[in-house]
Amino acid sequence: MFVDAIEKIDQFTRPVHFIIRYYAGSDIVPGTATLFFVNEDGFAVTCRHVARQILYANSIYENYLKFKGELRKFEKDPGLATQRNLLETQYKIAPDSPIRILFNFIHCVSAYKGLTVHLHPTQDLAIIQFRHYESKQYQSHAHFLKDSRLVKQGRYLCRLGYPFPEFTNYRFNKHTGDIEWTTEGKIKTPSFPIDGIITRHIGDNSEVVGIEMSTPGLRGQSGGPLFDQNGIIYGMQSSTRHLHLGFDQVNREVTIDGHRKRVSNYPFLNVGQCVHVDVIKQFLKEKNIRYYEADPA
Repeated sequence: MFVDAIEKIDQFTRPVHFIIRYYAGSDIVPGTATLFFVNEDGFAVTCRHVARQILYANSIYENYLKFKGELRKFEKDPGLATQRNLLETQYKIAPDSPIRILFNFIHCVSAYKGLTVHLHPTQDLAIIQFRHYESKQYQSHAHFLKDSRLVKQGRYLCRLGYPFPEFTNYRFNKHTGDIEWTTEGKIKTPSFPIDGIITRHIGDNSEVVGIEMSTPGLRGQSGGPLFDQNGIIYGMQSSTRHLHLGFDQVNREVTIDGHRKRVSNYPFLNVGQCVHVDVIKQFLKEKNIRYYEADPA
């Protein structure tokens, strides 16, 4: 059903790799996200929550370095622990706070010298412009659905993204005390499609802004395109909603492998939430960015 469409979409859909270090941990945590290109000029769209990580990566690290610099003044102070707590509060650093975020755009463009990022004011949508690059590493670009009246309940669609961070080309540099990318290890992350039907439209102030899908979007697929069997874009994967089904079983006795046990279960239905195609096109239009439309064959 989607074989040809996935091959078409794969030409302009790309992963973003992240490596993150948290304040209370020494491990490097890899992560992924997705973007796709909307024209031949280096403009791509992704989720706002993805773009914010890219935008604020430097300021997060600068804040941590200032914290470390202040803390260093109290290294020999008997009240070091107290000063640490005070500085953690001052610099808003908690055990689960990221202190270093590095990102890498995979096979997007070569040797870009700058980025321009536009965040949508209300929706989980952002535009990324790669500036002053040497060459494109993507082929083709998105074609958005021209007539959004075709976004109907029951329509069978697919999403493509990069939910599983299998890359290993990173390390912790003991000499610098920082995480970094390397030229060794696995560089690529495989794409992963997931299909489903449109279940509901999602509204905001009497305006349709989103599409709910019968299957969840996976972590790392955020920013990936939602498309039909012709490869026409209907929206963009944003998040997953967890709908409580109400079929709760509390302390119920069951027999498992011949043994009686008591179990509890609180089932949820996980459904995908996508940014509507009209929201994407309108935002591109507001920023005077060229995009392309198509009708299903």
